[in-house]
Order: sequence, then C-alpha cells, then structure tokens
Amino acid sequence: MKLYEYEARDLFDEAKIPLNKWIVAKNYDEAMNNYKLLKFPIVVKAQVLVGGRGKAGGVKIANNEEELKMHVKNILGMNIKGEKVNSVILAEAAQIKKELYISIIVDRNSRSPLILASKEGGVDIEEVAKKDPHKIMKIKIDPFIGVRDYMVRRVESFLSISNINSILKGLYFTFKNYECELVEINPLALTDNDELVAIDAKIVIDDSALFRLNKFKNRISSELSYYENIARKYGFSYVEQEGDIGIIGNGAGLTMTTMDLVQYYGGRPANFLDIGGGADAEIVYNALSILLEQDRIKGIFINILGGITRCDEVAAGIIKAIKNKGVNKNIVVRMIGTNEEMGKKMLKEYNIDVFDEMEVAAKEIVNLVYKN
Repeated sequence: MKLYEYEARDLFDEAKIPLNKWIVAKNYDEAMNNYKLLKFPIVVKAQVLVGGRGKAGGVKIANNEEELKMHVKNILGMNIKGEKVNSVILAEAAQIKKELYISIIVDRNSRSPLILASKEGGVDIEEVAKKDPHKIMKIKIDPFIGVRDYMVRRVESFLSISNINSILKGLYFTFKNYECELVEINPLALTDNDELVAIDAKIVIDDSALFRLNKFKNRISSELSYYENIARKYGFSYVEQEGDIGIIGNGAGLTMTTMDLVQYYGGRPANFLDIGGGADAEIVYNALSILLEQDRIKGIFINILGGITRCDEVAAGIIKAIKNKGVNKNIVVRMIGTNEEMGKKMLKEYNIDVFDEMEVAAKEIVNLVYKN
C-alpha cells in the first residue's frame, strides 16, 4: 500500500528524520488559515498516489499570498493520471545546494533489506540505474542486525557528506516498524547551511502486514470501489478497469492473458477477476454476480482451465447466477479440464456458448458486445 506524502512525512517525523517545515490541508480554507505558520517561498504539492505530479502541474512555488491562493485553488480538485487531488502539502522551500537520493527497499534476490544511495537526487532513480548504474551504491542489511555504523560511513563517503547517521537509521526504523517494501527520500537536500533535509517522502507498506498496523489497516477499504470491497470480502482478486467486457479467470496469469486477448481482438476489459484455484460453485456465483450487477458491463468472458477447479462446479455457479440474477448480458465461456464434458452439458441447457480455444472465445465475446 502506497502512503500519501503527508502520511509518509508523519512517519519520518516519528523517526526524527529532518524535514522542511510543512502543513497538510484538505481544503482551501484550511490552507489559507494555516499557511502563516510557514515562511515564503512556499511549495504547494498535490497529494496523490501516482508519480509525475510535478510534470502534471501538481507542484508549484508561491512567493506571496496571491500566488499561494492561486496555486491552492488550481491544484485542489485537479486530476492527475486519473486521481483527484483532495489535499495538498504546503512546505517551506529549502535553499538547496545539492540533491541526493537515499532509500531502503526489499531486495527480492537477496531476500533482505537493501540501502540504495546516489548523488543523483530529484530525478527518476530507475533511469539512473539504467544509464549509469555505477552512480548508485547498494548495501545489503542483515535484518537480524540492522544498520551498522560502517554502513553509515560507506554511504557518507559515497555521497561526500557527513551526519547521515540519524537519517539512515531513522529510515530503517520506519522500514522495520511499519513492515515496508520501500522507504525513500528523493531528494535528500543538502542546504546552503550544510544541513540535510528530506524534501520528499515516499513509503510503500506490505499489504500483507496491514492487519498488524492499526494506523493503516482500514486504508485499503476506504480506497477501493464498492465492488472491489465486496470482492475482497469474498476473498478473490478483483480490480476495476474502464472497459465494458467483464473478465473471470482462475489464476492470475490466465486472467491477465484473457484481458490481453480481449484487448487484442478489439475489446475493452472491464476488470481483472481471479477466482483462484479450486473455486467451487459458490465462489463462481459470487464472482459472476458482481459483474452481472454492473450496467456498464455489456458482456462477460469466463475463462477456466480446470485442474483442481472442476468444470461442473463452475457450470453450477454460472447457472445459479443466471437463475438468481437473470441474464441481460452476453456470456461466453471457455472451459477445459476436470469434468469438462459434464460442465459443458450443464451450460448447453441454458444456451451458454462454451469454447475449447480461448482465442476463439475472446473473438466471440468481442463480436457479441460490439456487433451493433
């Protein structure tokens, strides 16, 4: 789960990581009532969970009150990559002499935390890694020991700075205590006064740990759509898209392939819905019910590779949904595997098209939905 910058800053404050002075405002009045706690120039920063907000106009510098009013009005409510801006950070602009980068991530290869440091701060670190990998220092952390003093000295030497001890250990404190996948400062500013200040804060928490974190465990539910929350209660993976052809598959890889095929043949997937392996009739019924209830979905493609998932159970779930919910949408099924013939026979009685090849089935649902 990604945190908003103001949430990440709260955790950095807790870890005693130095930040430029800041406030968060959820509306225009709150911003204008509290901005006098800061000194101009003031940076106004949109709070969204996507990158590229600066390029989208979501980060502006105000040198006086009139500019501040204008920027706050313009940024609040704007749309950045599909996300509406509902809050802003106001922060004192630092006098920056040098921009650096530092983070701690989960390294999948070594299965341990990894310190990343670079003199190239304030830019996309992935691009730096591609073009000039030697500009990034990597230090593996033993999770049973944590950040050691020699690691701090190595980072200071690489970045040509001093006094990063409290920042690096503060990052690891946050990383460990909040079970993070990433804690990042980009940029870490060396100011004209030779002080190190975190100008930005980025944190990603492991979703699997949220039930242990009272501060954030309800955040995911608040950000999911109505149907995404229902799917979460049923225990299957569901992500809404902007299209009009509903997708159901068993297994993440098969479901993504199904979406790609629909897209390839000219359709627009409405969702990702993975019922998982071994799904019984009730799970299929619940999954299909979610799609049947949505008016924007004009057709549904169910793609099942029966192994531990039995095709007759899938058919039973589809039939139950037809009986209880009614059918006002085109439904196409591709189903092969365990008890395949029995499942096909059951669906044939309800005039549901069943195919062996998923390419043929994908073409069929696209043709049915867009035939007019």
